[in-house]
Amino acid sequence: MEITDLNNEQQKAVLKTDGPILILAGAGSGKTRVLTTKIAYLIKEIGISPYNILAITFTNKAAKEMNDRLYGMIGEVAKKIQVSTFHSFGLKILRENFSVLGYQSNFVIMDSEDTLSVIKKILKEFNLDPKQYNPSAIRNKISGCKNELMTPDSYEKYAISEFEQVVLKVYRKYQDTLFKNNSIDFDDLLILPIKLFREHKEVLDRYQERFQYILIDEYQDTNEAQYILTKMISSKYKNICCVGDNDQSIYSFRGANYRNILNFEKDYPNAEVIKLEQNYRSTSNILDAANDVIKNNRERKDKNLWSTKGKGEKISYFRAFNERDEAMYVVREIKKLLNKGIDYQDIAVLYRTNAQSRNMEEELLKENIPYRVVGSFYFYSRKEIKDLIAYLRLIHNEKDNVSLLRVINTPKRGIGDKTINNLIEKANNLGVSIYEAIDSGKEQEFKKLIDSLRRISSELTLTELVDKILDVTGIKKEYEDEKTLEADIRIEYLEEFKTITKTFEEREGVVSLEDFLLEISLVSDVNEYKDDKNRISLMTVHSVKGLEFDYVFVIGLEEGIFPHINSLMDNMELEEERRLCYVAITRAKEKLYLVNARSRTIYGQESNNPTSRFIKEINEDLIEKEFKDDTVNVPKVTKNEYLLDEEVDYQIGDFVYHDVFGQGKVVEVTNNLMTIAFRHPYGLKKLMKNHKSIKKI
Repeated sequence: MEITDLNNEQQKAVLKTDGPILILAGAGSGKTRVLTTKIAYLIKEIGISPYNILAITFTNKAAKEMNDRLYGMIGEVAKKIQVSTFHSFGLKILRENFSVLGYQSNFVIMDSEDTLSVIKKILKEFNLDPKQYNPSAIRNKISGCKNELMTPDSYEKYAISEFEQVVLKVYRKYQDTLFKNNSIDFDDLLILPIKLFREHKEVLDRYQERFQYILIDEYQDTNEAQYILTKMISSKYKNICCVGDNDQSIYSFRGANYRNILNFEKDYPNAEVIKLEQNYRSTSNILDAANDVIKNNRERKDKNLWSTKGKGEKISYFRAFNERDEAMYVVREIKKLLNKGIDYQDIAVLYRTNAQSRNMEEELLKENIPYRVVGSFYFYSRKEIKDLIAYLRLIHNEKDNVSLLRVINTPKRGIGDKTINNLIEKANNLGVSIYEAIDSGKEQEFKKLIDSLRRISSELTLTELVDKILDVTGIKKEYEDEKTLEADIRIEYLEEFKTITKTFEEREGVVSLEDFLLEISLVSDVNEYKDDKNRISLMTVHSVKGLEFDYVFVIGLEEGIFPHINSLMDNMELEEERRLCYVAITRAKEKLYLVNARSRTIYGQESNNPTSRFIKEINEDLIEKEFKDDTVNVPKVTKNEYLLDEEVDYQIGDFVYHDVFGQGKVVEVTNNLMTIAFRHPYGLKKLMKNHKSIKKI
């Protein structure tokens, strides 16, 4: 079998067939090629039966890609190799041994929604309020316990708080319910094989004999259960090959433990470690920058990426005035690339938090540049944003039946479909809006809530109104109680909506709900290019792992944004942030852009963030800076850019002149706002005091 087209280290990894081997495969170093070639070599050259080989990957997509490559290399025999994800492999073991564990052959695998239903029924059985003890939070806690191999008995000593005591009680009942119903959940696909092997040594021995050669991809992403399962099966022959990169371990929030790869040599003292450091993806300047950043992590195995592609272009660094200026710079540079003939699909914009996508989306829309938000919905298409806008529309116009129907039971208020259908019928019969037809029951409480929000809306800025809606409607609390990653992201988007209102107020000076709703409808209804695959990619750094682009922009590189503020007090979390940055940098093939802002309004709050330490860790010779340092005398754009330097004292009856609406008369003054009567067609407008667009006559 010909392997001379592999580099020396790749060949070494393929030819080492017996005993434990750890392949530290840097970004873009051809690890998939090495894995598939190694499997083919074991079969064609060493004569190992495909029946005795187990290859584990983390996604179905990766498993399919490996199967396809192997089929191309060795033909039909490839179909006899067990290539699968950890969960698929666990399912195979359970199907072959269900009776030993006390299950029937027709056992059912429950998805996350099924498990949630079971937990809700258990809470009802125990007379526990799901509003106080969120079912999703309990489900996630149970899942976390299972992935740490904690049974209800072993979790008991950690269950200190009232919530944890409830989790323990539900966990016991949940396990009992599943077993009685001949059901297992997704986590059991890993937990039950371990239980099987621990309690039935003869079964473990059978699988150890069957799978004498084991290959694990993305080993840095294994959790406790996956680690134990791998170790148990490989413990007899120890022909285990683990491939991974500790510098790309970025999923600790999912339970991944990067120490599994660091401890490989402790687990297998005679292990051989091979480093794949030649990168086939990026230019030297990009790789040198990645090396500069990651070498600051203490908990890692030393590795230094290099390339034969040449130095390439320097890294561009731009420090914008604010987040709008940041997005405008990125779009300007994208247009330059497009003018050179670069395809949309070869360009990516990366950011640390989902909420950062909004400014980029709006600037790209303005310039009619097609884009896609990878791993997420478009900002204005997200459920929580649509819910919030529906509340705003209903406050503005109570006859808006569409908005009312969207939020009357969001979050859940016990207003069911039957009640809603009766209301629709009543409204139709009376010839009035659904809102007007409400006169009793829980729906009456909802009506009172909207009435109270409408009354106070005239005294609040748009941003204050959004804050009030998030608070009194229970939208935000519902997601907070859920205690899930998805719920945290939804809260992040809701908070970012306040940046939209704040920017609108400051730019226009007008605090008009009607004008604001008109403006965002123009943005949210724009064509989202769903059918065109050739688009700019917008995504978080977590979503980009495994992908590559010719041109990559990393935005928001500021302390508190990237690295994230939650990591600044914990060295382990800070090291994970640095690994995230390493992943972001190594996605770029030809050119890398690093961007940040002096002043940023995020979640409706303005902050002045120092430059990210990650930029400072890169050798200056690799970077071409737009501004050499923060002391350069440039105009700083803050919220004050639209406000007068000195406050003007306004009284009811004062005459003013507005740049757009013309002459008007002050009819109401509050702390920060005033209502002004303008001539037809403008009428009454609520404006911010001391906005530059207003002059006292």
